[in-house]
Amino acid sequence: MITKLAAKTTVAATSAVQWLKSRIEQGGADDRGDISITTVIIWVAAVGGAITIAGSLAVLITKYNGRLAGI
Repeated sequence: MITKLAAKTTVAATSAVQWLKSRIEQGGADDRGDISITTVIIWVAAVGGAITIAGSLAVLITKYNGRLAGI
């Protein structure tokens, strides 16, 4: 009885270790750790657009501040 339980436990532990080892190897092979140039271009465009819109709104609010006070 104990030998069967020990055998099952050993098989389960060996399987788990082999699975974990294969996942670590696969993760190391797939992970390049770099960002694609397309992602950088999209982020720069998004931030640039947001800054442009915010700046334009600030200029318009400053320019028409007197007219907006009566609204």
